[in-house]
Amino acid sequence: MAYPLNRDLAFLADQALTIRRDIVSMLGAAGSGHTGGSLSVTDLLTVLYFAELKHDPAQPAWEDRDRFVLSKGHAAPALYAVLARSGYFPPAELATLRKFGSRLQGHPDMHKTPGVNMSTGSLGQGLSIACGMAAAARRENGRTAYRVYAVMGDGEQEEGQIWEAAMSAAHYGLGNLCALVDANGLQIDGPVSQVMNIEPLAAKWAAFNWHVINIDGHDYAQILGALDQARAETSRPTVILAKTTKGKGVSFAEDQVCWHGVAPNQDQVCLALDELK
Repeated sequence: MAYPLNRDLAFLADQALTIRRDIVSMLGAAGSGHTGGSLSVTDLLTVLYFAELKHDPAQPAWEDRDRFVLSKGHAAPALYAVLARSGYFPPAELATLRKFGSRLQGHPDMHKTPGVNMSTGSLGQGLSIACGMAAAARRENGRTAYRVYAVMGDGEQEEGQIWEAAMSAAHYGLGNLCALVDANGLQIDGPVSQVMNIEPLAAKWAAFNWHVINIDGHDYAQILGALDQARAETSRPTVILAKTTKGKGVSFAEDQVCWHGVAPNQDQVCLALDELK
């Protein structure tokens, strides 16, 4: 049985708030990890898992489930929190992030964590994997058994493999593939525009014959609308360029490149949780 989806905006906002609190708490307990990108992608993952994906926490390996690939694997805390709140494992387990023997590794591991469809972390590879999954879905039983979603970072757009995969997906008409770019404008070395200017990003994806949608990545109605459009486009893949804020929800981390790969200390955890009420 598929997970019961809920498209109520207030419900989604509530879930995202809980997940942001989970992220801050688990990173504080771990003492390491990626705060900024986990918080920026939270709303996208919340909408995907609670309002879009066909999945079943009671059957993580259900053959007809939609597949999800977190290409920006360093944002694993956001994915783990969403999986826990969806019912794949108890939320209390989030406190074991990056601990020895934990199922919650620093990057997603499909062999350890229930609900993780692909081990990721090496940037640039996730879209290629998602292409393979989408192609396989069309071959199985002579029908499109499931859809595939991949979330990438905007710094990740600097990787050449992304564009090889983009060309391949368009060539094979993978209309069951939807990529989302968490465009928070920052990467570990600084602003994306300064490290390697990727603009005009929308025009680049359009030139590769993808259906391109631009949205505010923190607006639940816009995210839902974009996913509806992606589902309606069956002849070619869709990319959703979601403008987001790094560190979203925590004032001292918002739009700060220094919070790319730093975990909050206990004082900062208390401050952040006080804001996330």
